[in-house]
Amino acid sequence: MRTIFAKQEILAGRAKGNIVMLERYSRQTLFGPIGKEGQEQLHASTVAIIGCGALGTVLATNLCRSGIGHLTIADRDYIELNNLQRQILFDEEDVARRLPKAIAAVEKLHKVNSEIAIEARVEDIQAESIEELVRQSDLVIDATDNFETRYLLNDACIKHQRPWIYSGVIASYGVTMNILPGETPCLRCVFPEMPLPGTTPTCDTAGVLNGIVGAISGIASTEALKILLQSEKISRDLVWMDLWENTAERIALPRQPDCPACGEHHYEFLDAEVGSVTTTLCGRNAVQVRSTFGKGGGRLDFAALAERLASVGEVQYNDFLLRCVIDGYELTIFPDARSIIKGTDDEQVARSLYARFIGM
Repeated sequence: MRTIFAKQEILAGRAKGNIVMLERYSRQTLFGPIGKEGQEQLHASTVAIIGCGALGTVLATNLCRSGIGHLTIADRDYIELNNLQRQILFDEEDVARRLPKAIAAVEKLHKVNSEIAIEARVEDIQAESIEELVRQSDLVIDATDNFETRYLLNDACIKHQRPWIYSGVIASYGVTMNILPGETPCLRCVFPEMPLPGTTPTCDTAGVLNGIVGAISGIASTEALKILLQSEKISRDLVWMDLWENTAERIALPRQPDCPACGEHHYEFLDAEVGSVTTTLCGRNAVQVRSTFGKGGGRLDFAALAERLASVGEVQYNDFLLRCVIDGYELTIFPDARSIIKGTDDEQVARSLYARFIGM
């Protein structure tokens, strides 16, 4: 599903348009490294934001107000009450209307800045759709909730030589890193193998503070402007911070010559050699989600996973499977991270639940 809020008709005179733009962005153009010429360059740029949750809403707000000429916002999910604590573009009316996040975000942003084009994509970004999105963008920003999409995004951006920004937050800490193909390490240089689903906490099991969302988004959205303006000040480090513990660090990381993605140009995720596969189970109102992550597989630690899920649902497990009931859905998880999600026959809903509570 795609919805486009197109640019308003061209103003009667270009001079009038320039006056309006200078007024709107006057405080930004007064900043020397941007100026009038830089602002025009931003207005000619296209940025895609993958994910419209906590990070995505703040990033989209900042870039919309900064005058990026074309924004594309892609997200598969709809708005829930628990989103309002940190997802700044949404309100209670959006929850009552059960709007998809991308649609509600674009509605709000269009009221903030009607002079730019904003496109909403209500879809689960997968291998068959991501290359088109990347090719059409000058910059892609990660605001997803799962590693599978990040590794897929890394493959596509390396293949098509597009810069992208990796960001993530959980609990009170967050991380962000610019990835410039051919210049900086890519995601697989830093994290060669994706963690097995169910082995890392998620926002739905560990929570997240809204302050860290603002901090990481502020860094990432500023780096986005630097990248679009080809500034010499672009960060090439991984930035990590924990607001609760009052700690922060910049980490310089090297490129890995044998990296499968940027070193060998072997795009395992883009070519669907690894990832997840969903299958609707006929007549059962259930969907199976099967992972093919990493090399050599692994077995889940049910005790650790049960401890994380205990705060969000009723959990039982034995040596063979773990079962958890959350919000009316029954998740049955097997040692190899395969899961049967009962209560829906919608594969997109099942993938979202898997990402939220087990982790991709």
